[in-house]
Amino acid sequence: MACFFRRRIAEQLGRTMQQREDVFIPALSAVPVFKKQQTADFRLSINVLRNNGVLPVSGDIQAQTEHLAHQLKQDSVVEEIAVGSAVINFRINCKLLAQKILEPFGTGDNSKFGLNSELFKFLKRGITVVEYSSPNIAKKFHAGHLRSTIIGNFIANLKQSLGNKVIRMNYLGDWGMQFGLLGVGFNQFGSQERLKQNPLQHLFEVYVKVNQEAEHNEDMRLAARDFFRQLEQHESQAVSLWQQFRDITVSEYQHVYKRLGVHFDVYSGESFHQERVQEVVQQLLQQGLLKTTEKGTGVVDLSAAGDMSTFSTVLRSDGTSLYITRDIAAAIDRSEKYSFDEMIYVTDKSQTNHFHQLFQILQALGHSWADRCHHVPFGLVQGMKTRSGEVVFLEDVLDEARARMLHNMKQSKTTKEMDDAEDTAQKVGISALIVQDFKGPLQSDYKFDWDKMLQAQGDTGVFLQYTHARLCSLIRANDNIDAATFNPSLLTEQSSVTILQHLLRYDEVLYQSAQDLQPKHLLNFLLKLCHLNASAHRDLPVKGSPQEVAQARLRLFSGSCLVLANGMRILGITPVDKM
Repeated sequence: MACFFRRRIAEQLGRTMQQREDVFIPALSAVPVFKKQQTADFRLSINVLRNNGVLPVSGDIQAQTEHLAHQLKQDSVVEEIAVGSAVINFRINCKLLAQKILEPFGTGDNSKFGLNSELFKFLKRGITVVEYSSPNIAKKFHAGHLRSTIIGNFIANLKQSLGNKVIRMNYLGDWGMQFGLLGVGFNQFGSQERLKQNPLQHLFEVYVKVNQEAEHNEDMRLAARDFFRQLEQHESQAVSLWQQFRDITVSEYQHVYKRLGVHFDVYSGESFHQERVQEVVQQLLQQGLLKTTEKGTGVVDLSAAGDMSTFSTVLRSDGTSLYITRDIAAAIDRSEKYSFDEMIYVTDKSQTNHFHQLFQILQALGHSWADRCHHVPFGLVQGMKTRSGEVVFLEDVLDEARARMLHNMKQSKTTKEMDDAEDTAQKVGISALIVQDFKGPLQSDYKFDWDKMLQAQGDTGVFLQYTHARLCSLIRANDNIDAATFNPSLLTEQSSVTILQHLLRYDEVLYQSAQDLQPKHLLNFLLKLCHLNASAHRDLPVKGSPQEVAQARLRLFSGSCLVLANGMRILGITPVDKM
C-alpha cells in the first residue's frame, strides 16, 4: 500500500541527504491520475523540503531539484526517477505496485486499508467531542438541521476511523425564552389529546400561533417572560410541562436519526447547565469581566481597548440566562467531564460570531483549553421544496427522496430483484442528499435540485451506490473464482494501473480531510474511483478470462469495492449491495 512505497522512497532520501527519513514523508505525495494518461506514482515537492528547512531556502530551486534527483538511484521499488518543475517524480515497479496495494484485501480486516499510514503520525489523537444536529425541543426537525446532522456525523466518523475516542453529542435547544412562549401558548391553545396524536405537529402549530399573538399582544410577551422565569426557578407546574415537551421531542427525533443512520452517545441540552450558569456569572463578577449596562443587562467587554466597542450580552435585565451563558457553562462542564483534546461545534455560518465570542470569554476566564475548541460553519440550503411546496420538516424530504428513488428504480431496466426495495430506495435517496450536500466547500450555500441529485449518471449519490452494487454483483457472479492468491504481473493494463495509482492517494485524502474537516476531498476521491472502475469494468472482463487473469482482476475489483464501501461509511452513507 501507499505507506510501504512512501517509506521506501523516504529511506533512500534520508540516506542520500543524511537526514531522518520522517522529514521526507510530508513532502511525498501520490500523483492524481487520469483515465487514459500515464503518470508517475509519487512526487517529491522541493518547495516543501525548503519550507521545512531540509534544503537551503536560497538558491536556484530547479538546480537544487536536479542536483538531488541525480543523487538518487533506481532500485527494486523505484524503476524511474524524473525531474519536473521543483518536483522529483518516482515511478514504482508495476508488479510491486499491484502486489502491495492489493495485499491487504486478502486478510481478514479490510477496514484498516489506508489508515495505518505514516502520515497519521503527524495528527494528534485523543478525545474528541463533536456537537452536532442540536435541534430545538418542541419543534419538528427542520430541513435546515440536515446539514449539521450529516456534517457532524461525517466528522465524528472520520475522527473515529483515525483512532480518536469520539463523543457524539446532541446539544438540544431545550431552554430559553421560546419555552416561555410555548408554555403560555400551550396553556391557551394546546390540547393534550392532539399532543398524543401528532406531538411535534401540534407543538409546531401552537408555537406559530403564540408567536403571531405575541407580536401585537404585550400581555402575552410578559406572560412568556414570567413562564420562563418560573422554569429557571424550578416551579413544578412549568417544569412538568417542559419535561413532557422534551421527552416527546427526543423520542420523535430518534426516528429521524435512525433513518439517517445517525446515532449519539449523549443527548445533552441547555437545560443541563442552568445550575452552572450562576457559577459562571459569579466567576465573571469575581474576575471583573461582568459589566452592567444602563438597560440593566449583563455584558462582557470583548474589545481590545476595553472601551465596550465589542461586547457579548450574557444576562437579561431580569437576570435570566441567554444561549451564550449556557454555552459557557456547557463548555466548562464538558472539559471537566471528558478532559477532551478537542471540541468541535457544527452549526451554520450565521453563528460564527457567537462561537468567536464564546471562545474569547472562555479564554478570558482562564481556560487555556479554549484554543482546542473549533467551530465548523456551513452555508445555507436554498430552494429545498417537496411536491407539496416549501419544506418545513426533514421527514418530508426523506419521504420524498425515498418515493422518487423508488419510482426511478421501478422505471429502470437494470434494477435487480431485491428483498426490500423501499429500504434500498431510502438508503440510495439519503446517499443522494448527502452527496449533493458534500460536493462543495461546506461554507458555500447551495441550491437544492431534486432532478440533478437523483440522476444515475454523473457525480451523484445514485452513481456512487450503483457502482458499489455493480461491483458486489460482479463479485457474487464470480464466487467460484478464488482470489485469495493472485499474480500481480497480470495487472499491467492501463485500466488496472490507474485504479492502483488512485488507491495510493486514499491515505492522503483522509489526512487532508482530517486537517480541514471538509468531506469534499473524500467524496471526490470515491467518485473518481467509481469512474475508473466503470472504465475497467468494460476493459477487464472477469468471466471468460483465463483462470489466473480472472483471479487478478477479481482481486482488483474486490479491493475497489472495499475501499468504496469504507469511504462511503465515513461519509455517513450506508452502501447497498443490489439496486
